[in-house]
Amino acid sequence: MEYITVSAKTLDDAITEALIQLGVTSDQLDYQVIEKGSAGFLGIGMKQAVIKARRKEVVVEQEPEIEIPKVDVSVVKEPAKKECREVKEEHKEEPKKEAKEAFRKESSRKENKKDGKKDKKKSFAKDKKEAKEPAVAEAKEKPAAPSKERKEVELAKVEDQTIEACEKFIYDVLKAMDMKDVKVSSSIDDEGALSIDMEGSSMGILIGKRGQTLDSLQYLTNRVANKMQEGYVRVKLDTEDYRRRRKDTLENLAKNIASKVKRNRRTVSLEPMNPYERRIIHSALQSDPAVSTHSEGEEPYRRVVVTLVRR
Repeated sequence: MEYITVSAKTLDDAITEALIQLGVTSDQLDYQVIEKGSAGFLGIGMKQAVIKARRKEVVVEQEPEIEIPKVDVSVVKEPAKKECREVKEEHKEEPKKEAKEAFRKESSRKENKKDGKKDKKKSFAKDKKEAKEPAVAEAKEKPAAPSKERKEVELAKVEDQTIEACEKFIYDVLKAMDMKDVKVSSSIDDEGALSIDMEGSSMGILIGKRGQTLDSLQYLTNRVANKMQEGYVRVKLDTEDYRRRRKDTLENLAKNIASKVKRNRRTVSLEPMNPYERRIIHSALQSDPAVSTHSEGEEPYRRVVVTLVRR
């Protein structure tokens, strides 16, 4: 390839220009410096650098041909096959040996684990038995706690002044409620309690929701009666035969709840009731051996709980 002449301010610039013009890299450039160039003094007497450059000629050396000797395939083929078989057999035997060894180790580990579990179970059962024996002995030594017997309160004889005070109090309450046409009558029942009955129109207002108003008036009348004399006086208020009808309703409710407890085998808690209504529930289910009843909570939220008797 022929040289080209390139000139620039400096020698480096001239080489760079030559690389660009020839489209080669620095290791592929062959150049000769004709003039190095000089900057002069303050630009006076400046000379440009001049080079002659060309692309280096790449010489490709031909490798000498190597003769490959011919080999008899029949001679080499059989030993190669034998070697392949031996290698395959070795590879087959090695995994088998490893698998057998791993299985033996795993079996040994499982047996040791089972033995350890058996030992733990035996020791746990032994400790449990030892802990149980003192508890049983202690329970045998302790006497059973005596059951608390419920004492019936003895009612005092109701005096005439007590009856008059109770009737006057009820009339005053009814007057304040603008119920002036109500007739009040008193009597002593078979239990010795003061039974007061009220007759008139619109008595539903006096009964209230689920008898709450009537129960509140009965509670206040009891307080008045017990302030008038010594001993305990029980007062029962009723109107339009509400107490008897309420008793029938509660007895039916008790039977239905007992059936529900037997069917679902779950404990049922009733709504809060006063002591009189709770006694009705207890009495209604007293003869049923499949269920038991008890009261929970504090007044006025005390309620009856019906539980299945498990045998």
